[in-house]
Amino acid sequence: MTIRVLIVDDSRFICKRICEILEEDSIFKVVGSASNGKQAILMAAQLEPDVITMDIEMPVMDGISAVKAIMAECPTAILMFSAATHAGAQATLDALSAGAIDFLPKQLDKIDGDREIAKRMLRRRVRIVALQANRIKHKPASDVARIKKTKVLPSSNTVSRPQITATRPPSSKHSLNKKIELLVVVASTGGPVAIQKVMTQLSGQCPFPILIVQHMPHNFTKSFAERLNQLCKVKVKEAVNGDFLTAGEALLAPGGMQMEVALKSGKKVVKITAKQAGEIYSPCADMTLTSIAQVYSANVLTVVLTGMGADGKEGAVRLKQRGFPIWAQDEASCTIYGMPKAIVDANLADKVFSLNEIANEFNKLR
Repeated sequence: MTIRVLIVDDSRFICKRICEILEEDSIFKVVGSASNGKQAILMAAQLEPDVITMDIEMPVMDGISAVKAIMAECPTAILMFSAATHAGAQATLDALSAGAIDFLPKQLDKIDGDREIAKRMLRRRVRIVALQANRIKHKPASDVARIKKTKVLPSSNTVSRPQITATRPPSSKHSLNKKIELLVVVASTGGPVAIQKVMTQLSGQCPFPILIVQHMPHNFTKSFAERLNQLCKVKVKEAVNGDFLTAGEALLAPGGMQMEVALKSGKKVVKITAKQAGEIYSPCADMTLTSIAQVYSANVLTVVLTGMGADGKEGAVRLKQRGFPIWAQDEASCTIYGMPKAIVDANLADKVFSLNEIANEFNKLR
């Protein structure tokens, strides 16, 4: 298997470095490089790469405009490179909404010299994005026609698909037979668009607090929380240590940190701590869910959305031991069927829904 990559960046040096890093592994073949979005559109159609790495700030045409055009004309799996600034984070979220699969902060100075971990991270993320190449390239003609008429393009996990609900026997018969005391949403790759889709369906009179755990770097979660707050009827903010869990308010775990739930003077608050050595994810869904199982006695609904890996599974085991229901996103609507798959395979899911179905269910939650 060979992963064919098109590199798009206005810096020749950066194009050269990305090429060198990728081609250290024989699975990658760089088929070309473009210096702006307009060139990228032409080369994407001509070369038909499996993956495009795309810069955002470029002359002639920026990366977001290029993503929109590419997804309309020749859908391709795209990995964005973004500046780790407030403006860069906002632009990255725009790119994901336009159809990009994933992103990396543009810190190529750290992918130089002896930074082998950073090099492996780049190659790994390109591999992950490549997993979506066939699905994106073979969208039905009706989907492509619909995308061409849309100003802001949907990501790959929001295109029209058959509505399939898995009928897997749950590990228990726990259901939402009482009012929800807490809603928890966890996700990774593909999560920003999926979370936006479901969270915007919650009522402004939401009678319970919400916690969101999205794998995302530091400096990006604040922008994501601001965007959700603009789009959602409920209030959304990046969590700060000591924040109380309040009905109608969603707290987003800050990137690069850990978020747990604790009791303070009889009230539930979030505890934000720095990532410790050996912890893979920050924020980590397992840590958040495990703390919830220790503090809550009933009626916590956890929803596991698209994402790579199995973060959340161990925490879900603790929640099931307390009798709390868990929903998982189905494979067909996931960008990456990793985290939900871990829940389903471990027989922890009470319900398996498509993303559209989860959005519909959120609209009913009261």
